[in-house]
Amino acid sequence: MRVTRITANLRVPEVAAAKDFYSGYLGLSTEEFNMGWVARYTSPDTGAHVQLVTRDATAPEDSVISVHTDDIEAAYAEAQRLGYEIVHPITTEPWGVRRFFVRAPDGNVINIVHHRERER
Repeated sequence: MRVTRITANLRVPEVAAAKDFYSGYLGLSTEEFNMGWVARYTSPDTGAHVQLVTRDATAPEDSVISVHTDDIEAAYAEAQRLGYEIVHPITTEPWGVRRFFVRAPDGNVINIVHHRERER
């Protein structure tokens, strides 16, 4: 799999309450998106970023990181071929991403994701 970006998914009780610390104090002041249950904040200067997540909207478990790839179908096939547990099947989500969740051998749940708008 070709990884194009990795984003930490930090579990927070409430995105709005956590926003000030991450956007203000840490300087991740660009809000890339905010869907209420998940939001991404990025530094306009460096591109450093983090996602704040209260509870995943469609998956049965929360992921600890999101791994962005340019070929989601190949990544899914490879995970299956290697016998990794698929926690959330490959799905095109209503908010425009195609993703699946896989459990790493250490138990961590990883969100493998492809953003369709990045194809342009």
